[in-house]
Amino acid sequence: MEKFEISKTYHGGYGGYEEMEDGEKIGDGPGGGIPYDDDRPDSPASFEEIERPPLRKVDKYCKAECPCLPARYTIAVMACVGFMISFGMRCNMSAAKLKGEQSNSLNHTHFMNWSVAVESHVDSSFFWGYLITQIPGGFIASRFPANRIFGLSIVCSATLHLFVPVVMALCHGYVLIGLRVVQGLFEGVTYPACHGIWRFWAPPMERSRLATLAFSGSYAGVVVGLPLSGLLADAISYQAPFYAYGMFGITWYLFWLWLCFESPRKHPAISIPELKYIEKSLGETSMQPSMPNLRTTPWHAMMRSMPVYAIIVANFCRSWNFYLLVLFQSSFLKHKFGFKVEEAGLSVHCLILL
Repeated sequence: MEKFEISKTYHGGYGGYEEMEDGEKIGDGPGGGIPYDDDRPDSPASFEEIERPPLRKVDKYCKAECPCLPARYTIAVMACVGFMISFGMRCNMSAAKLKGEQSNSLNHTHFMNWSVAVESHVDSSFFWGYLITQIPGGFIASRFPANRIFGLSIVCSATLHLFVPVVMALCHGYVLIGLRVVQGLFEGVTYPACHGIWRFWAPPMERSRLATLAFSGSYAGVVVGLPLSGLLADAISYQAPFYAYGMFGITWYLFWLWLCFESPRKHPAISIPELKYIEKSLGETSMQPSMPNLRTTPWHAMMRSMPVYAIIVANFCRSWNFYLLVLFQSSFLKHKFGFKVEEAGLSVHCLILL
């Protein structure tokens, strides 16, 4: 048990919490620029005895921190990588189908000889499950630790991803459809869970920055996933992208368990100044805020709110164009212009960057 205090005039230095040993601040304010101008006295909880979480076995050999990043930005980067893996897995099927068609024409086999209906269902089945768990995911993330929900959703989807090539080779397309639906059910909670993480970790003046860093992984995942899936499928086999991204997801989850925690108070390696800065900026309280449930959520007001409908329409249009490129652009370039598998993936990569 250690007792820590922080000056009432201290508002953070570089990154909002770092100070030099002689007491001089590095930088003008939290987050590397904007001063945290709050002259209110610290709350009584700021001077209470803080019991640090016990070190895990792995922490005794390797501290749970990234030396060059504050704890909150470490979580943002890890969430970004998680989204890159999640969205990269959605790029694998298009490359696998193109490689399967190429193998059929060369070897005169009937591998993946799906009807148009089955192929369409395979492409869309992921989003059936993905849609179902969007709203429940918010309630789940408010009831259970959001960092665990986020990590489990990605690792479970990645584990199922390892079975996709086996199901493609041995089973009927409808079995694959069921597997893809379950993947969508798991990944549907990623966005709500990530918002739940920032409830404890994001100071108000850095909330947009941290959330943008985390959510940018969805676009970066497609930018990297499309060409990488094409290269792996062409160089090795149609199975390679699924196995690669499945292992990426499992490996990422191990680092997520090591580096990311539900709240600053539960992080065994966070610096005390950063802990104080985050908690004070969020408005420290001795009681947890009440979480919404099905009964307290203002459904009626939401259904009558025009801004809500504007957001729904805008996001629908964005998602329509985004997933149209992800799912069908590679196939279009191959069949219409004769692109090779790896060339189609690289071309879509360039289109999304533009």
